[in-house]
Amino acid sequence: MTDVQHARPYFFGDISCWSERTLVHKAASLGQAAQLQHLIQSGASVNIVAVDSITPLHEACTHAHARCVRMLLDAGAQVDARNVDGSTPLCDASSAGSLDCVSLLLERGAQANPARTSRTASPLHEACMGGNSDCVKLLIGVGAHLEAYDLYYGTPLHTACSTQHTQCVKELLNAGAKVNAARLHATPLHHAAKSMRVEMIETLVEFGGNIYARDKDNKKPVDYTTPGSAAAACLRSYEDTPMSLQQLSRLTVRRKFGTRALKVIGQLTIPKSIISYLCYQ
Repeated sequence: MTDVQHARPYFFGDISCWSERTLVHKAASLGQAAQLQHLIQSGASVNIVAVDSITPLHEACTHAHARCVRMLLDAGAQVDARNVDGSTPLCDASSAGSLDCVSLLLERGAQANPARTSRTASPLHEACMGGNSDCVKLLIGVGAHLEAYDLYYGTPLHTACSTQHTQCVKELLNAGAKVNAARLHATPLHHAAKSMRVEMIETLVEFGGNIYARDKDNKKPVDYTTPGSAAAACLRSYEDTPMSLQQLSRLTVRRKFGTRALKVIGQLTIPKSIISYLCYQ
């Protein structure tokens, strides 16, 4: 089968346009922009898919070749094409942590919240799995669903905690992600405890993480830490020490007005009478 074919509309599962991995796929995956441009000018299809439904655009995004991504999109590549697992090029670019590719795809109309199958996570999940906080921030900025739920991973916050990416956790929480979201009754704090990440534990608790939450095995977050470890000591300290008025006020203001408002309010001097009113309403 020749690599030079006329472009045609792409449909997920359209096996009539399947092919072995082509020269277009190879050029895109290797970032060979000059070769890719030559193939496109010769009439090669940019939407031909390999037997696993991977398009050349998937290849370019997986390997973070922004120049090739631009060439393919300019030539008519389907921006939201899906591979056999249902992943879009934006999922691959988010996983790779390529801010340039993610930005370009979004500019060309890629969906930040594509309809998902049981076998694929959202672009925001993928960015969190890779610890790509810049991509996380960008996706949130264009409306990626903070509470998108994956049967295997849970929410993006669960994902960031289980993969031990503290900066992604902070981006999600600052954007308003639900700190006590549950998957099989396990909260993000359970995942942070399992990974023994003290900074992450402290961040989650600061945002209202419930140290007493119990998962399907009736375990609290501290039950997943190693006795005598810094993580265990951190959680035990939270259990033994009631929150201060300042901590309670921050949590209450955040719940009532949101995180962005808290940044402004935090720069102001608030009378204790007002703080007390907010805390106990």
